[in-house]
Amino acid sequence: MQKIALLLLAAGASSRMKDHIKQLLPYKDSTLLEHAVKNAKSSKVSEVFVVLGANYDTILATTTLEKISIIRNEEWHLGLGSSIAKGVAYIDSLSQNYEAILIGLADQPLMDATFYNQLITLYQETKSDCVATNYGSKKGVPALFSKKHFSVLASLNQDSGAQKLLIDKKKLSIDSAAKHTDIDTWEDYQWLLNKIAQ
Repeated sequence: MQKIALLLLAAGASSRMKDHIKQLLPYKDSTLLEHAVKNAKSSKVSEVFVVLGANYDTILATTTLEKISIIRNEEWHLGLGSSIAKGVAYIDSLSQNYEAILIGLADQPLMDATFYNQLITLYQETKSDCVATNYGSKKGVPALFSKKHFSVLASLNQDSGAQKLLIDKKKLSIDSAAKHTDIDTWEDYQWLLNKIAQ
């Protein structure tokens, strides 16, 4: 069985959320962050890691994040790339010797265990070094990277995240379809609540 870690990024300050902490917004029977962690833990990965940054103490005090490893990124203000770098460097330093890392976002609540498992299955069946999510003309996260990419990921420091590794059109990807929903603004969150109320 291949050892795959899932790195969930949740370090941002949610500046477009009208003074609300996005990770703590109520969703279904918990919060956006706890829901994302539940989805991650339900997938076929070996272990789940969460990167926190802004509002670190408040989030830890308010949520129940059992049986996962928390990675603190004190440089979260540098952007998504810094959280990826921090998380990948930490995972790569562990003795478990993970062969791949699946990177996901805590503010994509419709990305569920089924979607994560589709990425993992494609990665395993094709023996590809990278499998991403297809967003029309672009590729992005969730994305699964083999160990050969760890050093590059661990050196990121830009807000573009892992985009430069995903530009290659030959990279395998899965269409995100209806699961693509980034909750970036208060209006996005209201849309999400209306969707689950239907």
